Amino acid sequence: MALADREWRLIREEARDGPMQMALEEVAAETAADGGPRTVRAYTWSPSTLSMGYRQAAESVDWAFCEREGVDVTRRQTGGGGIYHDEFADISYSVVGPADELPGDLMECYDLLCEPILDAFHEMGVDAEFVPEEHPALHEPACYLRALHPAHDMTVDGRKIAGNAQYRTRDAVIQHGSLSYDLAPERHLGVFADPGVTPERFRERVTSIREESGVDRDEAVRAVEDALADWCDATVGEWTDDELAAARELADEKYATDAWTRDREA
Repeated sequence: MALADREWRLIREEARDGPMQMALEEVAAETAADGGPRTVRAYTWSPSTLSMGYRQAAESVDWAFCEREGVDVTRRQTGGGGIYHDEFADISYSVVGPADELPGDLMECYDLLCEPILDAFHEMGVDAEFVPEEHPALHEPACYLRALHPAHDMTVDGRKIAGNAQYRTRDAVIQHGSLSYDLAPERHLGVFADPGVTPERFRERVTSIREESGVDRDEAVRAVEDALADWCDATVGEWTDDELAAARELADEKYATDAWTRDREA
């Protein structure tokens, strides 16, 4: 079955707080599983947010720094390390569809759902690819500094530029990812307790769209949106009022709570 044989909607970049962004993905999964539109989207975390990995230890976060600097903190459903999503420097995306319409094999699913992201990079003039071989970790709690994995990490000349992750509910697949538009190493490192990595070392390990191609952020976002839409023949859409209400309730009851973010056992 071709992706374009089903109804897909593109939701253009929206700025929302971290708990709401994560809740919207769960709601989008319910919509798709119930026969509604499948969703591709680009989004911004506002305010800037640390999204912790599903099993990340709370003590790996510098909570005082986050509070002082106005950085929100939530926890993702996906594993891996924490990601500092700067309101300007990060571009995030997600793809949400029914599980029975997407490959059951994890690697095949990554290959398929990452196609539009690689297309977007190439459209921007960024020579990104899946990292050809594993690289050792610099700081495990930080996604951009963990060991690089060929399945889901994208690099340019060995420097990470994007990370992708996915999880499955009973009826749906949710993949999301972070693209590095620019670098904010001091803040990226500051959200972690004792990262042991200097900003200079961070820059050696991580690159950005801005450094590699010089396109402005609006161009970069549009390239991601267009690639996602072309990949599944999506039409521009929006959240329904019911979806937004359900997501806000879920954000308040789950993703914005200390029980989910601080107190959950790794």
